[in-house]
Amino acid sequence: MPQYTVTVATGTQWFAGTDDYIYLTLVGSEGCSERTLLDKPLYNDFERGAVDSYDITVGEDLGDIELVKIEKKKYWVHDDWYCKYITVKTPYGDYIEFPCFRWLVDDKEVVLRDGRARLPQHDKKAGVAKQHRHKELEQRQKTYRWKEWHPGFPMSIDAKAHSELPRDIQFDSEKGVDFVLNYSKAIENLYVNQFMHMFQSSWGDFADFERIFVRIKNTISEYVMEHWKEDFMFGYQFLNGCNPVVIRKCTEIPDKFPITQKLVEDSLERGLTLEEELKEGNIFIADYELMDGVTANATDPCTLQYLAAPICLLYKNSQNKIMPVAIQLGQTPGEDNPIFLPTDDQYDWMLAKIWVRSSDFHVHQTVTHLLRTHLISEVFGIAMFRQLPAVHPVFKLLLPHIRFTIAINTKAREQLICECGLFDKANGTGGGGHVELVQRSMKTFTYKSLIFPEAIKERGMDSKEDLPYYFYRDDGCSVWEAVISFVTDVVNIYYEKDETVQEDEEIQAFVKDVCSFGMQDFDRCEFPKSLQTKEQLVEYLTIVIFTASAQHAAVNFGQFDWCSWIPNSPPTMRKPPPTKKGEVDLKYIVESLPDRGRSCWHLGAVWALSQFQENELFLGMYPDEHFIEKPVKEAMAKFRMTLGEVTKVIKNRNEGKKLPYYYLSPDRIPNSVAV
Repeated sequence: MPQYTVTVATGTQWFAGTDDYIYLTLVGSEGCSERTLLDKPLYNDFERGAVDSYDITVGEDLGDIELVKIEKKKYWVHDDWYCKYITVKTPYGDYIEFPCFRWLVDDKEVVLRDGRARLPQHDKKAGVAKQHRHKELEQRQKTYRWKEWHPGFPMSIDAKAHSELPRDIQFDSEKGVDFVLNYSKAIENLYVNQFMHMFQSSWGDFADFERIFVRIKNTISEYVMEHWKEDFMFGYQFLNGCNPVVIRKCTEIPDKFPITQKLVEDSLERGLTLEEELKEGNIFIADYELMDGVTANATDPCTLQYLAAPICLLYKNSQNKIMPVAIQLGQTPGEDNPIFLPTDDQYDWMLAKIWVRSSDFHVHQTVTHLLRTHLISEVFGIAMFRQLPAVHPVFKLLLPHIRFTIAINTKAREQLICECGLFDKANGTGGGGHVELVQRSMKTFTYKSLIFPEAIKERGMDSKEDLPYYFYRDDGCSVWEAVISFVTDVVNIYYEKDETVQEDEEIQAFVKDVCSFGMQDFDRCEFPKSLQTKEQLVEYLTIVIFTASAQHAAVNFGQFDWCSWIPNSPPTMRKPPPTKKGEVDLKYIVESLPDRGRSCWHLGAVWALSQFQENELFLGMYPDEHFIEKPVKEAMAKFRMTLGEVTKVIKNRNEGKKLPYYYLSPDRIPNSVAV
């Protein structure tokens, strides 16, 4: 009688093993095996990290093994089980791999296809495989449901809490992503417990902030603390800080910012007029118009908090440094909205720069970071689960890049950015201002802005000759090219021609779901509703991977470096923007900055958000072998080699630099948005 040997691998994460009963059924083209209990006498089956083998004897040859059905039944209490993969050895000595990489919970079953990726048009219309494909998506669409968290937001997962999520997309350990626990742990590790409840209590002076500042020798954060008052440091952050996406080349001074030659002539070094400097491409601008009229945090009646919508004019000097030359703290010019200059009193100029840095912090946190990486990646992830079965090559390609993304966002909505959440404790846009910012930003958000090289070019920042020290641009373009090359290799394996893309009903449904549901069909966003060519598919998938990995890394993991010194990135301001010059002193500035309690919560936040996940997987690391085909594995190896070369170039450039830029070094780019 024919005998099949089934090998079952249990995951290595915490609580992956089970004591429940595990049953298996082989489904072949010529018949099915009996439902078989996988159990060896006097042996503890399915322990964490175990690889167990079992023999299944059948009456007749089952033909080609098409599916493997796994069922888990309660032994004593429900005991979840994480199955990595199943391998079937046929009576003829052939090995068939069935990747699983999912949790079996309660008394439910999982049906697996073999590991070869297939497009929907390549399955027989009336075959078992086609039926399995449809059934899997039907179940997923019931499980992964869209929900609007706030009007005007991208859609999110329909779950109020992390515990309500499907087990497959939850964190392995819920404690690892508990914001309250992590913030408290951060505050404890940073030795600032004594200050965290001292709201309304101001610091004495700038040196007083050092009492909560962790000085680690030779780090960027220490360099920032030492040089934050200097104009070159202020300007440098627009290029290589944690929000390097606001600055743009200025070709014409806007009417709302009435800068004249006389105002800035002392700051222009080349002997040219302001108009000539504009034509030469040496003038840049950072406009925080998005902040205009946003509601400031009013959750604490004992502390008034304020926001501003500044405009900052920047000048590339003869040393190619970006220097501030004029700041206006509001969008409407007038006598009560003066233009501050480097030649003003030192405290006037210092406070004007602090206001710009505070506004930049709010835009970074809410728009650059939350909206443009977290929320957008969640949209892609939900649509992927709803429209692409596990056998689809694009599902296999994208799955590592949405790992834990829906979980981290759900936790954020549960604890961080919700009403009365941690965001309200320290941020000037807490209490609803952050919601307004996302809603406003969505009105100008476009699909094209997610294409990294085009976004750089649209801001006029693409010339390496004009801006030789814009490392965010240089490293980002290198990683973008590496990702697009990898995606092209994978797409070419499965899509022979443009018509193959057009005939792929599942990829078309995925793209449409993103646009019509995830982005709520906002025409202004210009997300495609279909893809017609391989080139369009490559670009789309590159956007998904790059946004989740590189773009998130660039704007997330530098938060402690650039924002831990409170005066450089104040999360809130306790006095309104000045309306006149010559009335500011050091005491006024310190009293404008966050109090002791808010400073500590802010420090805990940027520390916690800057940490890599335990057992982090970085770009190019694919330990779960969803793909079994050799050409894809070769493409992955090539991808890792290319990323290694990029890493080496960045490492060599950073040698000896006091301000190294490493956020887009591939060995520091996690695969997904998970923190």
